[in-house]
Amino acid sequence: MKTCLIVIDVQESFRHRPYFTAQDLPAYLRAQNALIEGCVARGVPVVRVFHAEGPAVPEKAFSVASGHVRALEGLVDFEAAATFTKSRHSALVGTGLDVWLTQHGVQRLIVSGIRTEQCCETTTRHASDLGWEVDYVTDATLTWDMEQPDGQTLAAADIKTRTATVLQGRFATLSTVQQAIDRAAA
Repeated sequence: MKTCLIVIDVQESFRHRPYFTAQDLPAYLRAQNALIEGCVARGVPVVRVFHAEGPAVPEKAFSVASGHVRALEGLVDFEAAATFTKSRHSALVGTGLDVWLTQHGVQRLIVSGIRTEQCCETTTRHASDLGWEVDYVTDATLTWDMEQPDGQTLAAADIKTRTATVLQGRFATLSTVQQAIDRAAA
């Protein structure tokens, strides 16, 4: 089964958001980089997706004019099979990624990137609904603590657990980095 790794929103924009902390960044980058390197070594295409939105002013972290819509420092350098820019949560909305995947005969996606519960989860659900088989590599996703409606903090680890819980068996197969690489190479 032809597989493709999707690397979603791993970009410098996040360093310029008020919620950014580097606490989980080293572990995430180790997992993300191992996933990329493992896929590249096995000839699995790796697609890069950036998030960009207006207004086109340097003060907005996700504006192309900011200069931050570029690979996150610490991400392994790789030659993307294709690069897409999105302005919505799902990497499959308005980008042409779905067309590219279909044209290249891709049947399984490996989803990774930033943020776990937003663009990675949304893309996973959308891809599943469109008929792709999805491996979701929780360790190769990153998020940060969020404030709940009652003002309490929801820890990033709890967000990752919740995302894994709602995706597993419904929208995706949860995979470790090595499991995703092995399945892609099979």
